[in-house]
Amino acid sequence: MDLAEQLDHLSEDVRRDLERSHFDRPRFERLAARLRAGQPIDNRVHGAVDPPGAGDVRALPAPGSAEAAHCEELGLAALARGEVALVVLAGGMATRMGGVVKALAEALPGRTFLDLRLAEVDAMTRRVGRPLPLWLMTSSTTDAELRRVLGDRLDGEQLATFPQQLSLRLTARGELLLDASGRPGLHAPGHGDLVDALRDSGLLTAFLARGGRVVMVANVDNLGATLDPLVVGFHLEHGRPVTCEVVDKVGTDRGGIPVRLDGRPVILEEFRLPRGFDPASVRVFNTNTFLFDARALAGLAFDWTFFAVTKQVDGAPTVQFERLLGEVTSHLDTVFLHVPRNGAESRFLPVKDPEELAARRAEIAAVLHARGIQ
Repeated sequence: MDLAEQLDHLSEDVRRDLERSHFDRPRFERLAARLRAGQPIDNRVHGAVDPPGAGDVRALPAPGSAEAAHCEELGLAALARGEVALVVLAGGMATRMGGVVKALAEALPGRTFLDLRLAEVDAMTRRVGRPLPLWLMTSSTTDAELRRVLGDRLDGEQLATFPQQLSLRLTARGELLLDASGRPGLHAPGHGDLVDALRDSGLLTAFLARGGRVVMVANVDNLGATLDPLVVGFHLEHGRPVTCEVVDKVGTDRGGIPVRLDGRPVILEEFRLPRGFDPASVRVFNTNTFLFDARALAGLAFDWTFFAVTKQVDGAPTVQFERLLGEVTSHLDTVFLHVPRNGAESRFLPVKDPEELAARRAEIAAVLHARGIQ
């Protein structure tokens, strides 16, 4: 059975889930056709790539400086007017932490990542005197459990979930990957879903109608990336549609780096860099924390790049197509904000496995305590 027939014969529940998540069958079939034909799917960019230019990477204003005071005042005023929303990327499973929903893994004794994100918003609400929107982008594997845990606290406006999209896994030959029961493998196609999924949810439209201006996006497991009036004010003061946080590289750190592509400041993952460009020449990398102009985000439309990602699923090689949120920097003017990764001011405390969590717990607790998050 060829791919088209496999897609035609999907079970009703799978077809319904794909339709609900805006699955683009023609695009999927085009990508799969290249795989079946043995055509390499080139993830690398084509164009001139250079290190960041002067002024592309800005330092967070120093505590106590006039610039810091000005930015903090701007940020506090925006938060107090309800102009800032926090989106937490909560679609992942903590496979290396027992296979639980990552947001519901215990980050500090007796408190999950979700608990601490809720506490963060509560602390800022007390500080500025009004509720702040917290929206969780979920996936098919996390949505039901997160909604169950949040229960009646979900009001669909201040606290809400919205699902990212779904796609299908392929074998190395470009056919649907099926399990022993003949069911296809579903997956979420990456955090680049944020732009379309948030717009489709209606949350962004309603936020703009209420005067919303800024949407901050952060990973659920990076508890250092909190709502901060100083960072919000920096974003507003510099007037770019996107502020992307970067930190110093340490040791073997790898990730998306700020570069210039044909003269434009963008984030590129290392696998997208042209051969011959040394990523070690750029000593900072992207934390996947962004601040967006809400109106620019709502109006953003372009032909996303879907990257071929090879994984092992139940011991078998599989290919899935994903998109990355950092690609927005190729279409919206961006400033890169160099933030601390150490001490009480750290804005980068990711946790990927139990060992990293054990090593970071004291630092996470100290950072949150310093910010009044209990």
